[in-house]
Amino acid sequence: MSNEQPGPGRLTTLQATRLDYARYDLAAARATDLARLDAASLILLVERLKTRLDDMIGLVAETCDANPAGQPGLPHDHP
Repeated sequence: MSNEQPGPGRLTTLQATRLDYARYDLAAARATDLARLDAASLILLVERLKTRLDDMIGLVAETCDANPAGQPGLPHDHP
């Protein structure tokens, strides 16, 4: 598995895998009937989504660092 930085607009294998896991967790959360979950299960669901959100923010930062200002991709100077 290669983790080298690809060209602009492309994700590494590891980055793409991280994105797929986030999509899976979001789809699972959307399909869950929240009204039927007990408090502990709701807390676990929220914690899992918080972790995925943090990871996706890190992924955005990685891709911004890989695409300096003036290159196609995500905005470099976004706060």
